[in-house]
Amino acid sequence: MSEQRNENVVEIPASLSVRQLATLLDVTPIVMIKELMNAGIMANINQQIDYETAAIVAQEMGFEPREEAALPEEPQEDGVALLWERLYANEDPSKLKPRAPVVTILGHVDHGKTSLLDAIRHTDVFGSEAGGITQHIGAYQVEHHGKQITFLDTPGHEAFTAMRARGAHTTDIAILVVAADDGVMPQTVEAINHVRAAQVPIIVALNKIDKPTAQPERVKQQLADLGLVPDDWGGSVLCVPVSAKMKVGLDDLLEAILLVADSTEIKANPDRSAMGTVLEGKLERTLGATATVLVQNGTLCVGDTVIAGLVHGRVRRMLDYEGESIESAGPSMPAVILGLSGIPEAGEVFQVVADERAARAIVAKREEELSEKAAAPAKTFTLDDFSSRIKAGQAKELALIIKADVQGSIEPIVSSLERLGERDLGEDININIIHAAAGGISESDINLAAATGAIIVGFQVHPDSAARRLAESEGIDIRTYDVIYKLIDEVDRALKGLLEPTYADVTIGEAEVRAIFNIPRIGTIAGCHIRSGEARRNARARVLRGKAQLYDGHVSSLKRHEKDVREVRTGFECGIGLDDFHNFEVGDIIQFYVKERQEIA
Repeated sequence: MSEQRNENVVEIPASLSVRQLATLLDVTPIVMIKELMNAGIMANINQQIDYETAAIVAQEMGFEPREEAALPEEPQEDGVALLWERLYANEDPSKLKPRAPVVTILGHVDHGKTSLLDAIRHTDVFGSEAGGITQHIGAYQVEHHGKQITFLDTPGHEAFTAMRARGAHTTDIAILVVAADDGVMPQTVEAINHVRAAQVPIIVALNKIDKPTAQPERVKQQLADLGLVPDDWGGSVLCVPVSAKMKVGLDDLLEAILLVADSTEIKANPDRSAMGTVLEGKLERTLGATATVLVQNGTLCVGDTVIAGLVHGRVRRMLDYEGESIESAGPSMPAVILGLSGIPEAGEVFQVVADERAARAIVAKREEELSEKAAAPAKTFTLDDFSSRIKAGQAKELALIIKADVQGSIEPIVSSLERLGERDLGEDININIIHAAAGGISESDINLAAATGAIIVGFQVHPDSAARRLAESEGIDIRTYDVIYKLIDEVDRALKGLLEPTYADVTIGEAEVRAIFNIPRIGTIAGCHIRSGEARRNARARVLRGKAQLYDGHVSSLKRHEKDVREVRTGFECGIGLDDFHNFEVGDIIQFYVKERQEIA
């Protein structure tokens, strides 16, 4: 919370660069280098100096130095499961107080997630007054039996996991909406696996219970088959029949949320500086740069200096979920803040810092780290790495995401891997199948892998171009196979620490077929536009039509203006011929790839 501070007091971290110290003391780097020279210290602009050295210079310049408390570490997946538990891990237990649970609603696209959110919002007087404001900021609160519940209006489990991949954990409880007349669908299974990976408690809302075709017992059986055994069947998962349309069972659902919240003892310390997560950032015409934040520990006040990623600023004004001005926001409360230097990204962790000087210094440090990270190649954790860690006795679990062309391929792969684990692994090492489903490898799978540290295994499927780019930037290993035996054999060898370096397919370019030419004595040539990367004469190529792969082989010819060429780059037109493939159609995608040796790290 805000407090009056001596303008000459400056908080200095244990270690910082000369540039960062200059920013902190609000002078140019040249002035700072001169001051260091006067103190008998020769240092360049990027050199790291310790607190003692920085304090001496700060004193000489008329400041009162104090050693800055260490910033909270970035959330890690190991150890304590939930972010709010990590946030108060070092708090005085006597200062912890119960807070409102934060709830996210997930499920299949047509099973009534939005209708249920609307029905819950309008059961509360305050919620109904909010109208479009609540939708606008994507979060709101309702009251039930004198207790608050915070609901997040997320687009789906993909966004839920994308935020987790960036280190944000906003949800305490997940509501899984399943239509009683439709049952468990592929997106339902995917949502379950995403929530399980986040280790968040699940409550099932059995929606559309008013329909004549509703079969709640059949749906409960489907859920039980997936490991979500309803409480009335002797399990631990609360399964609440509701009808969003008829507004039936909503009180029971809210009661179930409070019951789960009480059992998990969700707490926070309201009497400290605030920390939390950015839910959304945008530029408003009348308000400027704004950010919707969820306070997860402490209390955020007007006048506080906050930092979120590379954005900082002093909170000039704050609005609640109804659009009303407020002076403070406590734990579990969503709020819109004004006064930031820019628009923060959704999923950034925000925190209150001492003052603007400290905020600028932290941003400068993060910018340097970001530049260093961008310059360094992305480190991919591969199956070969896991094999070497097994050999060294460092690995405990192999996390896998499995995607296949059809559902019929999933079951034999999963059962074979499970048998492999039972046969080859001891108690200290296990195979954890995070998610298994039919379909191509998508951005959602990449985000889930980034959030869980998993390796993606594909059978008869390949990543689309967006997923491939995201995998490269996130350092995610994608293994694709055409024979189940090879898939199982590589995992087996990795678990035994015997896996040798392999040759992986590296996509170098992508072309779109825009015309087709039949040339006598040569065959069919595809007139193409290079959409990304480059086409090479000596590369291999795949032909994709929709999500189906029609061909995988060699390039037989590559021509531009009737001349043979070795390569064609992005944005140019060319003619492409493939060995033993002539069934082109306009709109087909040709992926060019080469095989590169993947060394064990």
